[in-house]
Amino acid sequence: MLKQMCWLPRLGGNGEKILHLRTEPHQGWRPYTAFPQYAAPDYREPGGSKGWATFQKLNSQGWNLISTDEGQKSDFRQQKIA
Repeated sequence: MLKQMCWLPRLGGNGEKILHLRTEPHQGWRPYTAFPQYAAPDYREPGGSKGWATFQKLNSQGWNLISTDEGQKSDFRQQKIA
């Protein structure tokens, strides 16, 4: 299983980045909330990053963080293939 995380802009959002995950090489990035088996409850801090608690949890489990630029490039390639 591929274990990748990336901070990407929320669809339809104001440019706010949230944590996205990918577990298969052929799969596009999906918000962390689409993976309840991996997600941790968000901290109740106003203005806090969506997915920060999940990032901390998965980072400690050895998941790889991919840069936003690389994540956007790989997602674009996936969309062209589909």
